[in-house]
Amino acid sequence: MTPPRFLRALSSPNYRRYFLGQVVSLLGNWMTTTAALWLVFKLSGDPWHVGLVGFANQIPVLVLAPFAGVWVDRLDALRLVRLTQVLSMLQSAALAALTLSGHMTVNRLISLCLVQGLINALDWPARQALTYPLAGDKALLENVIVLNSITFNFARLIGPAIAGFVIAAAGAGICFMLDAVSYLAVIVALAGVRVPPRTTPPSEAHPLADLRDGVRYAARHPTIRRVLLMVPVIGLAGFAHSILAPVFAEGIYHGDARTLGFLLSATGVGAVVAGISLTLRTSPTGQERVVALGALIGGGGLAGMAFAPGVGLALPCFAAAGAGGVLVMASSNTLLQATVDHDKRGRVMSLFATGQSMFPVGSLLAGAAASAWGAPATILVCGGVCAAAAAVFHRATQRTPELPQPEPAARA
Repeated sequence: MTPPRFLRALSSPNYRRYFLGQVVSLLGNWMTTTAALWLVFKLSGDPWHVGLVGFANQIPVLVLAPFAGVWVDRLDALRLVRLTQVLSMLQSAALAALTLSGHMTVNRLISLCLVQGLINALDWPARQALTYPLAGDKALLENVIVLNSITFNFARLIGPAIAGFVIAAAGAGICFMLDAVSYLAVIVALAGVRVPPRTTPPSEAHPLADLRDGVRYAARHPTIRRVLLMVPVIGLAGFAHSILAPVFAEGIYHGDARTLGFLLSATGVGAVVAGISLTLRTSPTGQERVVALGALIGGGGLAGMAFAPGVGLALPCFAAAGAGGVLVMASSNTLLQATVDHDKRGRVMSLFATGQSMFPVGSLLAGAAASAWGAPATILVCGGVCAAAAAVFHRATQRTPELPQPEPAARA
């Protein structure tokens, strides 16, 4: 049976397997994210440590992803993703064991988040390089990227809400345990994926020379350059609501773990709505306009949080921030995937991952700023940064229009 147009990427058997595995695994991931943020705030009572968890979880991607991208261009991306999923399952099992046994501390929690960050530094570029082979057809590429985003944000919608009730009923350790089990779904799915073999020989140059070549290529390509400059700004300022959600939930709105789950789930609602809107696009052009619009919507949502007097008005603001993040990141991903030359894919997508991973720096800054000046003032500044970035990006796009997109070659 032919899937509807907005699910057309599921016509690819490889992507269909991957998609189904990811739906289950990502629910577990978001349960762990919510549980870790809640647990560190309960253990320390300080927004600084909440920010530090986000920093530790993603700072390795910021530092190491460009180097990982060089190896992704040389090795088998599918095997690398299979390896990272096994390692992530073991990390979640360690979180569960320490928490359920009563031996979890703030330092141990942050250390295990750092371990996951090291795994992500390899996983993210490898997963991005695997996107086109999973699609198997350039006509399906945008839909694959958007469905990946919808899957991620559907899990963001459901996972935190489930986690809130599980934490309230049984504690954070059960969330970690369920996450470890959920990795089995994606591991089994990846075992059934078959992609074409590499069509070009791997580079024999020194890895640093390959990295330098990839950076120069990105800097000289106007569309790629614009996107790779925009993404880190949004990564830095556009997701502060996620890391400060526990502070709003308990410190400002005087709620509990369920309040945190509702706020994060509202972010997921906005993200899913934005993702669905992208699946309904009929033209592959205009992606850069969507990037600018997303930054503006997200910035407006963040600014609104600063003035929301209660949870009822905060929920649509969290939803707007979630929608803006998806519009920026999914459209940026599509632009890069469809524009980059085949032999530079791993390196360029690793630079994209590096830009996304400005989130930990933003987490650290947001946590420190919230400790000093309060969460509302911090979130208002972040909203202003996103709106300013939208204006600059749009003006640059008007000066240099989006270039035609070449046909990339499939690879593993």
